[in-house]
Amino acid sequence: MTRRELLARTSNGFGLAALAGILQAAESSNPLAPKAPPLPAKAKSVIFLFMHGGVSHVDSFDPKPQLTRYSGKPLSAELAKTIKTSFIHDPSKAILRGSPWEFRPGGTCGTQVSDLFPHVRTMMDDITVIRSCYSDQFDHAPAIYLRSTGHQLPGRPSLGSWVTYGLGTENQNLPAFVVMSDGSTKSGPPAYGAGFLPAVYQGTVFRSGESPILYLKNPDGVNPDVQRQTLDFINTIDKIQERTRPHDSTLDARIASYELAWRMQSSAPDAVDLTKETEATKKLYGIGEPVTDDFGRKALLARRLVERGVRFVELISGTNVGADWDEAHTDLTGSHPRMAAKSDKPIAGLLKDLKSRGLLESTLVVWGGEFGRTPLSQGDNGRDHHPYGFSIWMAGGGVKGGKVLGSTDEFGVQAAEMRLDAHDVNATILRLLGMDHKKLTYLYQGRDMRLTDVKGEGEFTPLLLS
Repeated sequence: MTRRELLARTSNGFGLAALAGILQAAESSNPLAPKAPPLPAKAKSVIFLFMHGGVSHVDSFDPKPQLTRYSGKPLSAELAKTIKTSFIHDPSKAILRGSPWEFRPGGTCGTQVSDLFPHVRTMMDDITVIRSCYSDQFDHAPAIYLRSTGHQLPGRPSLGSWVTYGLGTENQNLPAFVVMSDGSTKSGPPAYGAGFLPAVYQGTVFRSGESPILYLKNPDGVNPDVQRQTLDFINTIDKIQERTRPHDSTLDARIASYELAWRMQSSAPDAVDLTKETEATKKLYGIGEPVTDDFGRKALLARRLVERGVRFVELISGTNVGADWDEAHTDLTGSHPRMAAKSDKPIAGLLKDLKSRGLLESTLVVWGGEFGRTPLSQGDNGRDHHPYGFSIWMAGGGVKGGKVLGSTDEFGVQAAEMRLDAHDVNATILRLLGMDHKKLTYLYQGRDMRLTDVKGEGEFTPLLLS
């Protein structure tokens, strides 16, 4: 008779009930243990493609023939009063500027996409474009925080942190939430931080290049047994310290990170080893080509991570130091082709690769930035920040694709039909993952806090799935 059978047969089965309670408590002690979504879910994981600096919607996914027609003429004084800009001092005196790029139909659905994104354009049958996003933040950092955390000030948990808090992760040997960036951003780490959630839910940054994770290999002379003894000793000291700081999530996260690092030494090298991919796959992502190699590696690594059960991966295109989409202030026709060329082919390759492997249905891919660019001309060759109407798109995760939702006015100034803010978008992402944004809460400062705060009533999941 096994021990489990003995417990079941003695004391009217209370022994087995006690064992079940102990096992459940042990499972709940792991904050990243996988959890079943409370609602029917279409997606299991998310790849968020964040275009840092603000992509011009009227030059990418929102064609405006009237803007082209009236290019060089001023915006009406009435419409100019409805917007604020960062560097155009008087919008009523600025002139409209049509897009210098042609828009052409993509896929069988015929969704219009500009020549900036010829590769993504071929995937429009799998993509739904949302042209009616808006924000009330017209500077970068507050707009990024609002998009990521639901609040324009730093200190709140990010979308990726909320997702891993709600669902955990299927792979305990890799981080639950991974961030890959070109470098420093205008918002800094708080945009992918855990805020007031336990620190274990913050994003883990992977590096660019051929070695995304440093120090996976032990130094010469350090064998696994010695390392394990060292970690056990550190863990013992941390546990002693934990008794005096029982509610310090930073200490808990440090303990968990040491253990995760130990487990990653066996799992992560395989996950980040792109040499195991075929040449055809690497070519699909543009790896080996000077312009697309860096973002292509990140995109391929994102596929390998979600394939292995990582819950949330964020790829950031653009950096605060060097090239980013915000160079459009003074060099629209130089910056946008340069930035689009880096990401267009890798993103299309990512969608094709996910689809061919049967992963697209369970992986929600989201593309977007903190805002768009104004239809007005800033100087001779620029566009200013523009949060009042801009585009994002979604693919996979049950999204049907081949559609356009919402619209801006004829010049692309204001979101017109189906106005959606960051709360609406985040509520929808959570719902596709099987979570109700109103019920995913965390008690903080005497209040049940949530990603969407008291907003997010415009969840538009049914439109994406129909």
